[in-house]
Amino acid sequence: MGQQLVLVGGGHAHLVTLARLHQFIKKGHSVTVIQPSEYHYYSGMGPGMLGQTYTPEQIRFATRHVVEKQGGTFVLAKVVHVDADNRILRLDSGQNIAYDLVSFNCGSHVPRPDIIDARTDYYTVKPIEKLLDAQARVLSLVGEKKAAIGIIGGGPSAIEVAGNIRGLTRHCRPAPDIEIFTRHRLLGRFPDRIRRKIAQSLRASQITVYEHSPVERIDAGRVHLAAGPPRPIDLLFVATGVQPSPLFSDSGLPTGPDGGLRVNRFLQNPRHPEMFGGGDCIYFSPRPLDKVGVYAVRENPVLCHNLMAAMENTPLKPFDPGGSYLLIFNLGGGKGILRKRWLQFGGRPAFLIKDYIDRRFMKKFQAIESSRANGEIHV
Repeated sequence: MGQQLVLVGGGHAHLVTLARLHQFIKKGHSVTVIQPSEYHYYSGMGPGMLGQTYTPEQIRFATRHVVEKQGGTFVLAKVVHVDADNRILRLDSGQNIAYDLVSFNCGSHVPRPDIIDARTDYYTVKPIEKLLDAQARVLSLVGEKKAAIGIIGGGPSAIEVAGNIRGLTRHCRPAPDIEIFTRHRLLGRFPDRIRRKIAQSLRASQITVYEHSPVERIDAGRVHLAAGPPRPIDLLFVATGVQPSPLFSDSGLPTGPDGGLRVNRFLQNPRHPEMFGGGDCIYFSPRPLDKVGVYAVRENPVLCHNLMAAMENTPLKPFDPGGSYLLIFNLGGGKGILRKRWLQFGGRPAFLIKDYIDRRFMKKFQAIESSRANGEIHV
């Protein structure tokens, strides 16, 4: 008798499973995918969409279409509670979904800082699709006056958003003031060599960085720093780091220090073996993983294999995170910075490499949307 597989989220770590839903269904299993949007947006190209390098259609995957075309069930909703003892997911719509096996790939979010008052015009860097609204707001604002745009945070998202805002407004006169506020060093966990390269690029783009400058509060039109006078602000972006959904801790599930669903080397929850996960929403117990998309992509085939193996009672495969990964920052205006081990360079060539990799990744999985209707999709 077939079992009920539920995928919570259609993120990067579920793409191979989504491409092969027909294989699960052919074996007599039922598959349900739950997601609060009919599309999944690729976060690696989000800043590029903000800067008008990409259109929304170029960076999204039609989750609902792919699921229903292969005979699965798509539910437009958000999971708000997991009843692991009874294997039931409770949705924000009030509906309950039962499962025999469940896999989570519901991503992460940027918490809203409580230092922002209600009058502040701001956006968080996630969800990615909201960056399209942010793009329109930036263009509207710079068309009205000389604008002051601030970014809170000192990680990769902060510099990519700042660079792409500059790229978006490069022909606007007067050009907006763009400032980054971070309580620590900019890109503090990265080697000094790449930090210096990025700082140089930001200066060349006339983006001001306030390092070691904690923000105490933000009210209408001003950023109040721990030291120094307030800075004027018309629009704010929050890039203070991502956190897994509170869904897992609120549901009493085993979690890691960051609140992500705890999984073992098989991407399986140790207390609930019928529960799997991948991407930003998990905590990989063997060793913590950076919140970067490369790990979700690497998890793809292992997670797909293990979901099928768990349903068919065959051996699971361990996930090996692999060694160092290629890191390329999109700094806007068709420029980037590339780093892989000892290799580092910037400018147009770095961006073109990132652009090629990202477009190839999206075309590979977007091809699933137009594959022949019998679901025989090869990824």
